[in-house]
Amino acid sequence: MQIKAKGKKLIVLFEGRDAAGKGGAIKCVAEPMNPRGCRIVALGKPSDTEKTQWYFQRYVAHLPAAGEIVLFDRSWYNRAGVDHVMGFCTQDEYMEFLRSCPEFERMLVRSGIILLKYWFSVSDEEQERRFHERAGNPARRWKLSDMDIESREKWVEFSKAKDEMFQHTNIKQAPWYDVEADDKRRARLNSLAHLLSMVPYEDATPPPLQLPPRKPPDESYVRPPRSDQNFVPDVEL
Repeated sequence: MQIKAKGKKLIVLFEGRDAAGKGGAIKCVAEPMNPRGCRIVALGKPSDTEKTQWYFQRYVAHLPAAGEIVLFDRSWYNRAGVDHVMGFCTQDEYMEFLRSCPEFERMLVRSGIILLKYWFSVSDEEQERRFHERAGNPARRWKLSDMDIESREKWVEFSKAKDEMFQHTNIKQAPWYDVEADDKRRARLNSLAHLLSMVPYEDATPPPLQLPPRKPPDESYVRPPRSDQNFVPDVEL
């Protein structure tokens, strides 16, 4: 991408239901990138102090500088989804978000930020299958939170909240892009291909290098004995 070369700023929001595959898609985007120029932001619950701030304030602190890419694993849209459905905000706070979010995003775009918003859609049956898969896998069980379990009973409520959110925030300057996510691999490929189509880029692969021969070793150097060092023991496989 030309983000770094041209000094541009890119924000990509990854939203969707629990177990929709957002995390895997984010990894596919971030893995080949230089971590100094591409950051993943996944904020936890707001602190007591943050709860008293302007709602968008803690997200503003993570906005990109020139040449940076920021990938939000969930974002300010928590207010329109889990906060609203699970009762973590008041109705007035929810309605204010729907009014102010489009203006907030228009300001971001006017400031020169490229803002892309992806919603990962997963069916009820596929989400349930993934939940059971996580519950039965000790290495992945941590991904199944108490909130995930509670939200299983509110499928329709979350669907209504998503529809309302789209109605208010699917704006011309920053539209929503829906990603069919029942097939994780295809969802990752589709979202990555679409992201690349939205941001100008050129092949920045460095040309082949011919390494010069190394200097001969210094015969006067004597390495310390291995017994003076602490080695990590081999694990039996």
